[in-house]
Amino acid sequence: MKKFLALLLSLALVFALAACGETTTEDTDSSAAVNLTILKEADDNMINNYTLIAVNPDAPFVDADGNAVSDVEINTAGAEALIDWLLSEEGAKLEAAYGEEEYGEALFTLKDDAPAYEGEIASATEETKTIRLSTTTSVNDSGLLAALLPVFEEEYGYTVEVQSAGTGKAIEAAKNGNADLILVHAKDKEVEFVDGGYAKVLEGFDTERLTFMYNYFVLVGPAEDPAGVAEADDVLAAFALIADGKFVFISRGDGSGTHTKELKLWPEELGITEEAESFADYTDWYTSANAGMGACLVMANEMGAYILTDKATFLTFVNNNGEIEE
Repeated sequence: MKKFLALLLSLALVFALAACGETTTEDTDSSAAVNLTILKEADDNMINNYTLIAVNPDAPFVDADGNAVSDVEINTAGAEALIDWLLSEEGAKLEAAYGEEEYGEALFTLKDDAPAYEGEIASATEETKTIRLSTTTSVNDSGLLAALLPVFEEEYGYTVEVQSAGTGKAIEAAKNGNADLILVHAKDKEVEFVDGGYAKVLEGFDTERLTFMYNYFVLVGPAEDPAGVAEADDVLAAFALIADGKFVFISRGDGSGTHTKELKLWPEELGITEEAESFADYTDWYTSANAGMGACLVMANEMGAYILTDKATFLTFVNNNGEIEE
């Protein structure tokens, strides 16, 4: 049954993405290409915290099948330098200002109690110059990393190799020994990562999880808002309206931080989880895409669907006329 449902969902995604490819050049020449708008935001249930975690070089690394692997080399010094810089005064200023010039508002906000680093930041050596960062799509698709990392690389001599995926996959990459640090946004998965022995407390900090900035998830949908979610009292009531009316909804379906948050917003009686069986009766309106944020926004725009996204990626999507630049 699982394989059959997965096949159906895969076929649905292929046809939806094929439809996305039919957008004409004329359609993408202006912001009119985007018929999605923010309908619910700044709800306490939609806060989106971002956390840095250094990978423990002595972690119990495993391969994709769960088998133990050895001879993993973790660049702890490089990871520490990048984390220290991101939490330094220079890094914090760039993070807090990102988006103001291009979008008219900052896309990320520093937490009032964010950890801060005030010491010296180590320059790269031949052994430490390459840093592997495994991160969520939102900080990548929003353009934040493209704004931050060149400054760090130029100043300290490092090269940061970015692997971008949903939080679940980003964390798995670190568990496989394929990352020196992670930047993610799903607390439950982060805690599991720490409890599993994969994280390291860096000098000058008290904890493995360094939560330093946030933005908000936003509920986005067609400007016509057929479900009337904009008038709902809160985001929980909005999700109930979508379910009650069986309005088309695109789910990331990929174990990402966005997907994890979405699952917590549906009425409990629906029983929607990560398992395909849990939404088998809802596939006439609920599409589990197993895709990144940018691809899902394209699908939602083409299908006139509702979708949960982080605000930074959505504003970037609109600014790019309905596209996400890779």
